[in-house]
Amino acid sequence: MTPSDLRQCLNGGKVPAVTLAGDEGHELRPVAAERIPAAVLLGLVASPAGPAILLTQRTAHLRDHAGQISLPGGRIEAADPGIEAAALREAHEELGLDPARVELLGRLPIYDTITGFRIHPVVGWIEPPLTLTPDPFEVADVFEVPLAWAVDPRNHERGAYERDGLRREFFVLRWRDRYIWGATAGILVGFSRLVAG
Repeated sequence: MTPSDLRQCLNGGKVPAVTLAGDEGHELRPVAAERIPAAVLLGLVASPAGPAILLTQRTAHLRDHAGQISLPGGRIEAADPGIEAAALREAHEELGLDPARVELLGRLPIYDTITGFRIHPVVGWIEPPLTLTPDPFEVADVFEVPLAWAVDPRNHERGAYERDGLRREFFVLRWRDRYIWGATAGILVGFSRLVAG
């Protein structure tokens, strides 16, 4: 799959103009305040074996989503000129990823989380060589998952837990010893359905 193919999927009228309320069909408990806008970069790293998705494992001491596997990203700041700029800024702050190395391809539908965030996923293409300097405060590890594996529906499991009397179901992707779940898995599943056409 080439950047041109992906750009066509993202901008060819296939992206639904909807907000994903957590995981499909499961209502989120209303949040007390307005949702916190955030942007993440779904970065696709080119390689001869096929593109791979750039993921991070968050450090265990962070206030939000500690220890979880995530796409690089965070809150959109007032100084950010737009969603894409916020995603690139966050990826630079977390990973040292040079924004000039990212070819922006488009956006995915907004993803609302049970924790009160409204996530705007931005898709970008990254050509090697890739030189990263992860921020040790935020990032415990950086790794890649092959795009072909991540978009294969056979690798999309369902998990669930109950909290405060509500049952929450979510997607799970198990890559080797990695447990990818929640918003990250949901965004990847949504992306896979989009590129599958």
